[in-house]
Amino acid sequence: QVQLVESGGGLVQAGGSRRLSCAASGRTFSSYAMGWFRQAPGKEREFVAAITWSGGSTSYADSVKDRFTISRDNAENTVYLQMNSLKPEDTAVYYCAAAVSSPQYDYWGQGTQVTVSS
Repeated sequence: QVQLVESGGGLVQAGGSRRLSCAASGRTFSSYAMGWFRQAPGKEREFVAAITWSGGSTSYADSVKDRFTISRDNAENTVYLQMNSLKPEDTAVYYCAAAVSSPQYDYWGQGTQVTVSS
């Protein structure tokens, strides 16, 4: 079992920055990939960013590329999402996820709300 707890959400003005954190527990954190997803009101959940177990490779949705950065600290069992140049369309509940037992994400956090005001 893996437990994921996100934090760092809140209200931010357009153009501002925010860093989300996701603390993991329950399994060896450095052995699995992590990802961030988001779900805006009335929309389906969408992929935001992912990072491999070592942190050596990352991937991003086109909508956040060059603005968001995913990173991880395996010593702290934490994955981060640094969000810069935020836009109102980035408003969503942000979830972290872990791909522990398969290439699919099989553990999810409870989500943290990010609201970007214009």
